[in-house]
Amino acid sequence: MATQKTPQTVWTNPIHFIACGFGIGTLPFMPGTYGTLAAIPLYLILVKLPLLAYIIITLLLNAAGVWLCHITNRDFGTDDHPAAVWDEIAAFLIVMIAVPVTWYYIALGFGLFRLFDIWKPGPIGWIDRNVHGGLGVMLDDIAAALLSLAILQGVVYVFH
Repeated sequence: MATQKTPQTVWTNPIHFIACGFGIGTLPFMPGTYGTLAAIPLYLILVKLPLLAYIIITLLLNAAGVWLCHITNRDFGTDDHPAAVWDEIAAFLIVMIAVPVTWYYIALGFGLFRLFDIWKPGPIGWIDRNVHGGLGVMLDDIAAALLSLAILQGVVYVFH
């Protein structure tokens, strides 16, 4: 629910600041979408690395997200505060694993990920409702990212 007030500690606590996408999550409308948009420049930097390095960094950023989101939501007194967009940032990198770097694949990956992260079909919704804490915050986005990745890889296979 995007109407929750964001605590001011996002600007003074480095954990909150990172979890809130370096401040991006404090934007008043659609913070998850802004968080995903913020992931695109990070993707464009990391994609220049060898694929194995990209995957390792992506795994580390998602693992760190469990801790970041746990601490931040605990401190905010919430289960999944909308300003804490690290889950979108880190999970979007999963969507783009081994995808050719073109504007249309980035746009398609973005659209698929936002669709599944918002809609939460099947197991994604179950995870969102039943897995709690930092792991739950991250895991539903990771599931949405994996579904997006599978579809995007199919599109790349057919059209590239």
